[in-house]
Amino acid sequence: MTWSGVLNILKPPGMTSHDVVAAVRRFLPGTRAGHTGTLDPWAAGVLPVCLGRATRLARFITGERKEYLAWALLGQATDSGDTFGHVLGRQAADEVTREALTQVLAGFTGRLWQIPPMTSAVKKDGRPLYALAHQGLSVDREARPVAVYSLRLLETQGLGGPRPMALLQVACSKGTYIRTLVHDAGAALGCGACLAFLLRTAVGPYRLEKSLTLEELGNRVQSDRVAGVMVSMDTALAAFPVVNASAGAARAVASGAVLYPPGVVAAPPGLARGQVVRLHGPRGLVAVAETVVEESPAGARTVFRPLAVLV
Repeated sequence: MTWSGVLNILKPPGMTSHDVVAAVRRFLPGTRAGHTGTLDPWAAGVLPVCLGRATRLARFITGERKEYLAWALLGQATDSGDTFGHVLGRQAADEVTREALTQVLAGFTGRLWQIPPMTSAVKKDGRPLYALAHQGLSVDREARPVAVYSLRLLETQGLGGPRPMALLQVACSKGTYIRTLVHDAGAALGCGACLAFLLRTAVGPYRLEKSLTLEELGNRVQSDRVAGVMVSMDTALAAFPVVNASAGAARAVASGAVLYPPGVVAAPPGLARGQVVRLHGPRGLVAVAETVVEESPAGARTVFRPLAVLV
């Protein structure tokens, strides 16, 4: 049996995201699978895995809001931004207070510019930065815009000592590097900091408390209960509004055709140019599409161009 949908998998520390996908494929042989955003091997947490036709949805899920719990080690900076890298410097953080830490963190919310770490998968001249880093190389990287929606200090350990720890709760946009956030906050404190552990608690609607370990998935496969934890493609796209098409137009869309106004049965008012929507036919979800406003001498018209056909 092959599946189409999304599994909310709890990635354990010690496995790569690719390892998790390979394990899912072994549990569900014959089913295509792919993850929606890499977690470092030593990190843990929510990893949505798309199956079957839902692998076409990965780019829409990766744009979702992400949430993390992060332990930051103060008083130490590394070249990788985490405790696995080479130490660049140590400076006693015994004078850091909770108030000072809270004040510094407040300056790292909102729209920020981040320089991707050398350990990231961002490519430079066609090569991932981590591959260059493995060769001992460091190259110039362009800063990228990200958004940090909230950054809260939940707990501290060892304040007043040389290497205190801080537990941070972060909600941010796609592309935000938590290790970079911690490194930059440490620099602002004047003592340096690096990421000691990272747990991703949410990717959009996929939350930690509803995630499934690989062992639990294996048990469900053996007892034929996978359907109960499979998120349908339509549910996975619930953040996008629905445009209903006639039966004939839906068949054309299934072949990759643009949906024109005569084929639209119902659409939400005021759709903006570029808005991503779900196209539904009489039998349900057909495609993900982009709202396009076409200008012509006769006036403007709104059409829907398929981005991913799902039937």
